[in-house]
Amino acid sequence: MSTRDFLVEIGTEELPPKSLPALSAAFSEGILAGLAAAGIRHGKVERYAAPRRLALLVRRVAEHQLDQQIKRKGPPVSASFTPDGQPTRAASAFAESCGTTLAALGRITEPKGEFLFHTGVKAGAATITLLEGIVTASLDKLPIAKRMRWGSGTAEFVRPVHWIVLLYGREIVPATILGITASDRTRGHRFMAPKEIRLSSPASYAGRLEKAGRVIADFARRRELIREGVTRLATEHGGRAIIGDALLDEVTALVEWPSPIAGRFEERFLALPREVLIATLQDHQRYFPVEDAGSQLTSLFITVANIVSRAPDEVRRGNERVVRPRLADAAFFWDQDCRTPLAARREQLKAVTFQAQLGSYFAKSERVRALALELAPRVGAAATDAGRAAELAKCDLLTGLVGEFPELQGTMGAYYARHDGEAAAVATALGEQYLPRYAGDALPATPTGTALALADKLDTIVGAFAIGQKPTGAKDPFAVRRATLGVLRIVLERRLELDVPALVAGAMEAIRADLTAQAATRTDGKPPAALPDSAVVGREVYDYAFERLRAYYLEAGEGISTEMFDAVLDRRPGSPLDFDARLRALGAFLALPDAAALSGANKRIANILRKANHTPAAAVRAELFEGPEERALAEAIAALTPGVEALLAERDYAAALKQLATLRPAVDAFFDKVMVMAEDPAVRANRLTLLGSMQRLFLEIADLSRLPG
Repeated sequence: MSTRDFLVEIGTEELPPKSLPALSAAFSEGILAGLAAAGIRHGKVERYAAPRRLALLVRRVAEHQLDQQIKRKGPPVSASFTPDGQPTRAASAFAESCGTTLAALGRITEPKGEFLFHTGVKAGAATITLLEGIVTASLDKLPIAKRMRWGSGTAEFVRPVHWIVLLYGREIVPATILGITASDRTRGHRFMAPKEIRLSSPASYAGRLEKAGRVIADFARRRELIREGVTRLATEHGGRAIIGDALLDEVTALVEWPSPIAGRFEERFLALPREVLIATLQDHQRYFPVEDAGSQLTSLFITVANIVSRAPDEVRRGNERVVRPRLADAAFFWDQDCRTPLAARREQLKAVTFQAQLGSYFAKSERVRALALELAPRVGAAATDAGRAAELAKCDLLTGLVGEFPELQGTMGAYYARHDGEAAAVATALGEQYLPRYAGDALPATPTGTALALADKLDTIVGAFAIGQKPTGAKDPFAVRRATLGVLRIVLERRLELDVPALVAGAMEAIRADLTAQAATRTDGKPPAALPDSAVVGREVYDYAFERLRAYYLEAGEGISTEMFDAVLDRRPGSPLDFDARLRALGAFLALPDAAALSGANKRIANILRKANHTPAAAVRAELFEGPEERALAEAIAALTPGVEALLAERDYAAALKQLATLRPAVDAFFDKVMVMAEDPAVRANRLTLLGSMQRLFLEIADLSRLPG
């Protein structure tokens, strides 16, 4: 089959830099999905993304769709012909819609009767006639929060569109997309090569654009060139550039022809906290900070221009002029903030709303303090430090620097606390309270920080559920998903023995008290809302938290299956650490040769007991045994029970399951020789009680009947 390369380029005003990678990926996925849905084969795909363009080059695109096999069921034969054998309108209309004659139709017999049936082949359409629709559909599905219009047209896109390239081989695809007629003309760098550039073929796109247009269209290549240039320039000045992935992506999305330039700011600004300097340089200016061999920040920074200037010194001085007032503002805020101790700001938190129903940040800090005091002895923290840290935790929200740099909340609290002479444990905890902020982030390293981080997250999680604001797939205003994963990571990775239902109950008690107090002070005359049911909220939080735990294990790729997780979850352990011990013990058990048979036996026992709806007796009665197999199983269970119960008390679940695995011969013999549902009611009930006694030992760890097999 003949093939040609296909190129599509959407030329725009400067695209949102933080959205560019996602837009490029979604555009590519949409085009490829459209080709697949149309049955058009193709080869390698090359994505391009720059500030003023989204482009895709698809190699070896087939010139026609694959032929489509057509199978259509028509009306029943009974409705297709009159009693004298003449075709009805239903039959002839079906034949016409299939493009064939009535005589050429076949028949198919199904349980509901005999029907007319058509099979045929539809020749694939020419690919060039389908490309406009495929591109348009992909653009319509791009993840654009708010589309804009421009000029007098009705087209909408993330930014105004100025040109569109659609080339199929050397042929321009006849199409009008977003109000623009497709052509073979692209545009180069806005300033260094503003003229139109004609493309002779899709394969020439990247090379032609770079040589004639001074645009490096390949995002990944441009990103690496920036990394290399910034690194080299920093090294030439005796330093090491701090290159974060997020900043590198953003700068790559801002420039088409990167040109790194070094600049300096006044050394007096080095007295500012490191995080403030980095936030000013990176977040406000998109500059790369530079540190020395001792990891201390220097006054050097590197910016990446989007042009090769004839006067680079002027560009450097311009960037230095721009950053100076930013740093001066930061220095002013730092100086002003340090004049007022954190503790003196606490009363002002009463005027800052955390959430309308949950009250102020002062109220939240009081709830967090109570939880932190409860958690402190369990995580090895001093109660006085945990309480003080909770009191001061949100005070830095009222400082000028955090107002300017919201991402520094907590971090600046730690600086201010040290400046105020607070205990070292308290200051460090303020900086750790929001950890972990994202997947893979560091955990709180100190006991006080751990207590504060857990307390703050638990209050947020329980509060959201208490007021009916639990997260959904598309909405999570309190970042409950992140907070929940944070709690689970801290507990599991720090090996903390904490009972989730008990902690949730404690948090819920404080929240109910605040909701009650708030209702008592209402003056609008409206009846107070019903208080949330603590038991219901407790179940919802437990279910949500342990569903997040499921994802934690499955994503870790440690051989934990969803069936294993469900087997343990069925027992609803309160402690994530206990849950972890059960799950890992179950994994070790399933590696034993007897595990599959015992899992199958547990499934069989669960089915028997459920169908029998049996209420177990207090004990198995030996005098009702009718054969040696049931006596042998009873004796084996009785012999194992004390040792297994002792192991369960020590949470040595692996050893307990290993002991229970020795029951297999007795279990196999029992099911081979014994009819559980005996005719004698007493014998039947005794056998059900015997099976129930064995099932209970396994259920102390996990419900093996939930496992496959």
